[in-house]
Amino acid sequence: MNLQEFEGQYREAMTEALNDLQTAVLLLAQLQDRISKIGNSVQHISERVEEFIADQKAE
Repeated sequence: MNLQEFEGQYREAMTEALNDLQTAVLLLAQLQDRISKIGNSVQHISERVEEFIADQKAE
């Protein structure tokens, strides 16, 4: 393998690695957003259940 072949393989491997890293970062951002939405949903459901329980006890 000569220097040009080595350089070509290096650049190709780096490009692939950076693309994979970018994809992982984008997936992480989507996952963080989804986790936040799920957390908000759980909090909303919890509040509704607490309100329902309080209403039932008041009757």
